[in-house]
Amino acid sequence: MSAHQVLDHVDQYLQLGREYDCSDIHLPTNYPPAWRRFGQLSPIWEDHQVLTAEDTERLARSFLGDREWNRLQDKGDVDFAYSNTHGRYRASVVKQRLGYDMVFRIINTKIRAIEEIGLPLDHLVPLTRYQNGLILVTGSVGSGKSTTLAALVDFINRDREDHILTLEDPIEYVFESKGCHINQREVHLHTDSFAKALRGALREDPDVIMVGEMRDLETIQLALTAAETGHLVLGTLHTGNAPRTLDRVLDVFPTDQRDQIRIMVSESLRGILSQQLVPRADGTGRCLALELLVNTPAVSNCIREGKTFMLPGVMQTGKNVGMITMDESLRKLYVQGLITREETLYRSEDKNQMKAFFQS
Repeated sequence: MSAHQVLDHVDQYLQLGREYDCSDIHLPTNYPPAWRRFGQLSPIWEDHQVLTAEDTERLARSFLGDREWNRLQDKGDVDFAYSNTHGRYRASVVKQRLGYDMVFRIINTKIRAIEEIGLPLDHLVPLTRYQNGLILVTGSVGSGKSTTLAALVDFINRDREDHILTLEDPIEYVFESKGCHINQREVHLHTDSFAKALRGALREDPDVIMVGEMRDLETIQLALTAAETGHLVLGTLHTGNAPRTLDRVLDVFPTDQRDQIRIMVSESLRGILSQQLVPRADGTGRCLALELLVNTPAVSNCIREGKTFMLPGVMQTGKNVGMITMDESLRKLYVQGLITREETLYRSEDKNQMKAFFQS
């Protein structure tokens, strides 16, 4: 390809992204077409000219329908699930100072099983078999939360005979009913908001509710209520570990409600799965670093008394039920030779303790 050639359609860039095992494709104004491979963002072609405002507008028009285009003009941004013959993508198009920017998250066409991802099957499966409660999957953007959540929903779909309702923005993985009956609703397409969809969900007789993102007070409050009233709720938060996740949940509530909410969370929480995708030492991809908190009586007591700072210590003594801290997971990956010392230290929670580990 010449340094001056801009492809005619977004689909051509997306096909390249799939072929080279990328997680995201970026088509920004005043920058060359780029991809994120194994966590690193770089131009697809080193000698490619930057995309002009005219290029990005033409590319945006090549795949946006009238509804999305009108919303982009009206609101300045649009997020939705985009499908073509190669698969599904989470598309984001925004107006900015120089023109349009487009980012596409590539969604795997196949839902990966729990064991295929590397999740602890023996300790996660019992959590999915509760009839009620709250399971949270947390991590930064691009840490694989959606893949993990899809694996959990797929396992429940095969393992139980219930009604599963998913609330997403947008719908990423498409599920087919197996043992369970599954309904999938998309925010902005089938409902106005997560909160409105959750309020409606309680009248739809679901057994399992998957909330794509618990963003605000009302959504978190409704999710906790659903977990208390006989539903198994799975949700995500952009937090790095279990203590910060619980602090985030509690901090969204007014101060005068927090004692009551601590009691609700201590009783309804089933587990928190926090994760990172860490570049492999050999440069061939990324591997999963995983923190797992299971709600034992000791954990429940820490939550109820507002002593979340004590949870890392409790987790270190809870290995018999599968609990592991993020730092322990990173150390295991390092000892196995899967990740570098630099990545291990950079991603650790307690850097002084990790430095002492390297020196021992």
